Amino acid sequence: MRGSSSDTSKISIIIPVYNEQKHILATIITAQKSTNTEIIVVDAGSEDGTCDIANTTGVKVIASDRGRAVQMNAGAAVASGDILLFLHADTLLPSKFDDMVRETLQLGVVAGAFKLKINGKPWGLRLVEWGVDMRSKYFQLPYGDQAIFCKSEIFEKIDGFSELPIMEDFELVRRLKSIGRIAIIPAHVLTSGRRWLQRGILKTTLINQIIIIGYFLRVSPQRLANWYRVGKLR
Repeated sequence: MRGSSSDTSKISIIIPVYNEQKHILATIITAQKSTNTEIIVVDAGSEDGTCDIANTTGVKVIASDRGRAVQMNAGAAVASGDILLFLHADTLLPSKFDDMVRETLQLGVVAGAFKLKINGKPWGLRLVEWGVDMRSKYFQLPYGDQAIFCKSEIFEKIDGFSELPIMEDFELVRRLKSIGRIAIIPAHVLTSGRRWLQRGILKTTLINQIIIIGYFLRVSPQRLANWYRVGKLR
């Protein structure tokens, strides 16, 4: 039954993808090391082997229009779980994550997420991890790469993700915070360091902060998305 709060609650793991053949197999395998879960891969027209790889693992693969928020809402619409966990395609869940998620939601919180570890050696990534830890701990503001989860009934109550081209995770968390506490599980998810390493750690961090400031200044989501994609402010 959806909305159950028992320790055996089913978890639906929703993974939005687009051309993720390099990462999707490891992500799915890690997520499958769990009990009473379903995995839903939501593809937005991948042109590589992403769907073929996902299909070999036996998970549910569905098609969707492109856009992470659109894809996650599409996955949630077909999910059968009591709990929804939104997982990036390049992020690995920790061992026994399913038990930790269920136990956390027994504490009366509205949602939760994990601490973040970034896969990469540069010392600058350790500073990014520290900043994420401080933001999550003191402001209850986890981002999407921290595997946000909540009960399906809560997700439905707040009408899911706003279908924005960017900042959909930030906006969801703000609405969740308005109705209750968000818990941060001390175990880490491991996410790829590719976006920091491709653009540079300092540049990526600066862009992220400017995007947040622009959001609060009511810059249009489409313009924010353009800034993020090209890494320019104009």
